[in-house]
Amino acid sequence: MNKADLINVLSEKANIAHKKAETVVEAIFNSMSDALTSNKRIEIRGFGSFVNRTYEAYTGRNPRTGSPIKVKPKKLPYFKPGKELRERIDKK
Repeated sequence: MNKADLINVLSEKANIAHKKAETVVEAIFNSMSDALTSNKRIEIRGFGSFVNRTYEAYTGRNPRTGSPIKVKPKKLPYFKPGKELRERIDKK
């Protein structure tokens, strides 16, 4: 499912205009992005949680040439599914 599919499903199930559904989805995604940018945790009960993971700098290698390169430290968002979502997926 992509963003357009999500907007269409929301529009149909909530019986609202497509433009309004698009605004709702954009607002949710923007709020989630802002929270992760501020290094906050997002928890949606029954679905899962998003948190930033911090990775230290390390020396990697260029796969094409094999020469060593330095990889800078970074933060990446990580999703951990909730118990209800895991159980629902395992049933199918």
